[in-house]
Amino acid sequence: MRPLDWGIALAGLLVGVVVGLTGMGGGALMTPMLVFFFRIDPLTAISSDVVTSLFMKPAGAIVHIVRKTANLQLVKWLAIGSVPAAFSGAMIIDHLKFLEGFNEILLKMLGVALLLATAGLVMRAWMQMTQRRLPWGEGPAPMASAEVVVRPVATICIGAVGGLMVGLTSVGAGSLILILLLMVYPQLKPSQLVGTDLVQAVPLVASAALGHLLFGAVSFSVTGALLIGAIPGAFIGAQISSRAPGGIIRRVLAVLLMASGLKLIGAPTPVVLGATVAAMIAGPILWIYLRRRWSPTEAAQRRREAEQEADGEP
Repeated sequence: MRPLDWGIALAGLLVGVVVGLTGMGGGALMTPMLVFFFRIDPLTAISSDVVTSLFMKPAGAIVHIVRKTANLQLVKWLAIGSVPAAFSGAMIIDHLKFLEGFNEILLKMLGVALLLATAGLVMRAWMQMTQRRLPWGEGPAPMASAEVVVRPVATICIGAVGGLMVGLTSVGAGSLILILLLMVYPQLKPSQLVGTDLVQAVPLVASAALGHLLFGAVSFSVTGALLIGAIPGAFIGAQISSRAPGGIIRRVLAVLLMASGLKLIGAPTPVVLGATVAAMIAGPILWIYLRRRWSPTEAAQRRREAEQEADGEP
């Protein structure tokens, strides 16, 4: 085992803070950071990140279970789809690694996963704005129905898609499943949405981690360094989340993930730079227009906040 890499520990701290601050899944940040900045081969980066996530997920999940803010019926059906799919993703990688150009294939798969994560962030922000369902602390959340009619087939499919992505790329447990849950179950309370996603991620990541321990290329020195930074980082991020502009940070991360995804799938540097500049300049302008066009008026928002206070909603 090589000596502790404090650079990787610092990267883990940074990613942990962002995860705690925004609720965004760490795989979308950690894996490309390991590949780009530390020159770790893609399979080792993915495997090590998955095992790291196994130790980070339970803390948040336990809190939501104790507070009863996780819908355990949804967790059950999600796990039925995600657990075998996540393990299968690691097995698929085990078969692919003998192919010529395996690292290039894996990088392209990771790039596609990052682009999907970017699309999920944009879609999530859009749904927050239009529906005013803000479970990530960007504003007051309206009351939602506590009655949730579980749709087993759709829920299993959501779990399977997210689990396969995590098993293959380490990306998807939070970035993709959260937005799919929001689309299929818009009546979920914000706390239930986040709690359900966190709790379902535990068996998903455990299955993916087992698969990567058996079939992947886990580096325990990389995993240990990441954990040294990521665990306190997530705690720090969670503590300051109520006082930081998490929505703005998520939008900046969406641009970074888009640029990373384009680069990983082989887009030329001028295309990556052009898309990044366009997103940074045109994105805020378009967002301002959409907010004015679709978000509730200030008077309507004040009425809604008053109704929340009358109903006892924090």
